[in-house]
Amino acid sequence: MDEDGYSFRKIMGDAEFVRKTLIVLGLAVLALLLWKLADVALLAFAAVLVAIILHAFADVLARYLRVPERWSLAAASLLIFGLFVVLAILFGTQIRSQFANVAEQLPVAIDSISRNFGFGSVTDNLNDMLSDIPAGGIASRLAGIGGTILGGLTNAVLVIVAGVYIAASPNTYLQGAIKLFPVRHHERVESSLRASGEALRLWLISQLIAMTCVGVLSTLAYWWIGLPSPYALGLIAGLADFIPFLGPFLGAATAVLIAFTMSGETALWTILAALVIQQIEGNVIQPLVTKNLIATPPALALFAILIGSVLFGTLGLIVGFPLAVVVFVLVKKLYVRETLGEPTTIPGEDKAKQGEAQISRRPPPSASP
Repeated sequence: MDEDGYSFRKIMGDAEFVRKTLIVLGLAVLALLLWKLADVALLAFAAVLVAIILHAFADVLARYLRVPERWSLAAASLLIFGLFVVLAILFGTQIRSQFANVAEQLPVAIDSISRNFGFGSVTDNLNDMLSDIPAGGIASRLAGIGGTILGGLTNAVLVIVAGVYIAASPNTYLQGAIKLFPVRHHERVESSLRASGEALRLWLISQLIAMTCVGVLSTLAYWWIGLPSPYALGLIAGLADFIPFLGPFLGAATAVLIAFTMSGETALWTILAALVIQQIEGNVIQPLVTKNLIATPPALALFAILIGSVLFGTLGLIVGFPLAVVVFVLVKKLYVRETLGEPTTIPGEDKAKQGEAQISRRPPPSASP
């Protein structure tokens, strides 16, 4: 009997060991798969950002313009698309020519600065490097650049289309994500995801407002200074401002480089204008538009952007801060509050609860006869 009991315990112990080993191997395979599909996951997250933007515009139309809720999303999508079409018709040719002008002057500006520091002409060195490459090598590199641009455009279209699909039926994807967790955790997961989505919505709205203000101020400043192509330079500054901390410097770099080709005085005025605009954004615009936003520690956010760029390249640089917002909300809610028991405020949580209450109060769809 004892021998049978020992054998039974040994078999059960071996089975438990095998089960734990399989679990560890499964987690390792899952981690490897997620790492390999990291770019796809980032594109999916970017599509979620697009969906949040569409829903934010739809909420504005439904609340202030009394557009029926079922039509607000379609109206918001058409309105945004129509706005881009109108801007393309009115300013498309001018902005395209100004971007071409910037592309022509940028190498000249880089060469001028490089000579001033005693490094010689960058473009001449580049031409020497290209002359040493066989014709087939140049063709393959150009093909690689073209493939990269085409891939970027394809990813952009994919993100927009997927964002529209997610915005059309957000609860379907939300409930699908919730069902990946055990039933006892459904309520916690749902409240956490809704709070994260609301925090992202607040950040995106504030960031779009800040980008618009920076783009307009930069355009006016560069036009007043007398820089060529002020519309294109202002658009670059506004779009780059989507990336916190690093974006303002990246957006101003092109204008400063071109200003150096004109005169030292123009370059100083351009640097001063960029610094003033950054101060206005940091001390006036951001405090007004982000008063309900999560206060992410600046150093943590900066390292999140750098980590995203190192691990995932350009796409990680762009979505690094929004990912940091989501992670920060989840850590505050699931770990600081619910695990450690420390009281902490989570921006957007109240509105997320209001949204859950509104959904729960909606009458169920009537059955067809």
